[in-house]
Amino acid sequence: MDTRRLQYLDAMDIQTWVRRDSSAPGRDEVSDTSPEENIPSPLVPRSSSQGDAKDDIASLDWEALQQRVKNCTLCAELTASRTQTVFGVGDRQAQWLVIGEAPGAEEDAQGEPFVGRAGQLLNAMLHAIGLQRGQVYIANVLKCRPPGNRDPRPDEAANCEPYLQRQIALIEPRLILVVGRIAAQHLLKTDTPIGKLRGQVHRYGDIPLVVTYHPAYLLRSPGEKRKAWADLRLALTVMQQQRAS
Repeated sequence: MDTRRLQYLDAMDIQTWVRRDSSAPGRDEVSDTSPEENIPSPLVPRSSSQGDAKDDIASLDWEALQQRVKNCTLCAELTASRTQTVFGVGDRQAQWLVIGEAPGAEEDAQGEPFVGRAGQLLNAMLHAIGLQRGQVYIANVLKCRPPGNRDPRPDEAANCEPYLQRQIALIEPRLILVVGRIAAQHLLKTDTPIGKLRGQVHRYGDIPLVVTYHPAYLLRSPGEKRKAWADLRLALTVMQQQRAS
């Protein structure tokens, strides 16, 4: 293991004797029952106008989609309070898609997801499994910052969902890494606690999906970094298995 990799592991408070090629991690807080595959259920029925709008979004290319997000006014409170929308960043043909909850203050100011201390830790997490930030695509469930960094509301997440769905369709990732409880519960259409969602492989449609803690939470609770490292190794194992098949 090279010196830079050791530095990234140290940033995550991971002892260097942990092997990247070890078997899939224990499930920690998850029960001993066999892993379940959570396939998202459809949204509740929409009005015909909402359905038409979603159908339209599903045909957009990258540039048109980004412009649609930039001009979006579906959520009045978010439109009034945002500095700018935060579309996403990274390789648009990436094998890894990282999805978080919503932009914070720094993201709203810079127009890019996962900047600041949480972004630095996310970068270290990616480096620890051999990935550069530019090799993945990073997006959020919401494209606008909720006022005061409050949790996204269900209607706001529903309004933004077609944008994220189109990003996923355009990228065609081989794996989705979801960081944080809210993003995980939204994508998997569940209210199951994150402690029971992590440690196993879910599916978003036909795409494998792994859940881990949000970097901001890990900064507040550094004792949980070892569990996040286990989640990253699980995600890496899934990718290795796909390449071998």
